[in-house]
Amino acid sequence: MYRFLFRPRWLLFHLIVIAGIVGMIFLAFWQLDRLSERKDFNSAVRERSQEAPVELTVILDELDRGELSEDDAEWRRVTTSGTYLPAQIIEFNNSQGGRAGDNVLSALVTDDGTTVVVNRGFIPLGTDHPDAPTGEVDIIGFVRPSEVRERGDLTDADDGEPLTEIRRIDIPQIARQLPGEVAPVFIQLTGSEPPIAADDPEPVVLPELDSGPHLSYAIQWFIFAFCVALGWVLAVRRSLSVRAAERTAASTDSRSPVDDATENQPVETSSS
Repeated sequence: MYRFLFRPRWLLFHLIVIAGIVGMIFLAFWQLDRLSERKDFNSAVRERSQEAPVELTVILDELDRGELSEDDAEWRRVTTSGTYLPAQIIEFNNSQGGRAGDNVLSALVTDDGTTVVVNRGFIPLGTDHPDAPTGEVDIIGFVRPSEVRERGDLTDADDGEPLTEIRRIDIPQIARQLPGEVAPVFIQLTGSEPPIAADDPEPVVLPELDSGPHLSYAIQWFIFAFCVALGWVLAVRRSLSVRAAERTAASTDSRSPVDDATENQPVETSSS
């Protein structure tokens, strides 16, 4: 009855169904892993961003001694003082609050001689890039690690000329045109003294700390896997039904007219 399930075409069908179910379940658990990573990220951002700020030198010393990784330092609040260099770099292709624009990067030479890149904030497209403040400034912001190029991303020009525009805040690349020792991380500015003026860039906001669509995507992949399994069951049941109907029809067609005539003859009874 079920021998047809072992025919080549059906075996191929079984393999496709199994591969589809396994792949969908894998994608579902991958989305659940992404959800877990997102929750860990949200928790880290909340905890670190609410800690009391420390001097930038404290973080840099811990990084230098290997006691702290750049990832673990991210979103820690730091303070430092120094003077901005006049040259600026524009990180283009950004958005904030539903607007497209750029981030303005300036290099701050701190009082101890270290140079640190500062993301001063966001400006909408069509807005002039304001110059960095002159004179001594005290700043506070979040530690951010150097950004790296992901697979498929475009690279920035590297023709030996000083960069004026950049796709990502790549500290090693920017450091080539900066004086002195350059910090391996950058600061995402949140406040300064003198205060941030109305025509200065808007401080970059924290990332949205939500769970994202990962749970709903995982549920969808589980549902898709169930639908594929259900489709396999329905396909087998339909094939069984069709084959049963074919056998019944074949059995009816194989009966001879003589058999039918015999069945339709009246039964003779004997009389005494």
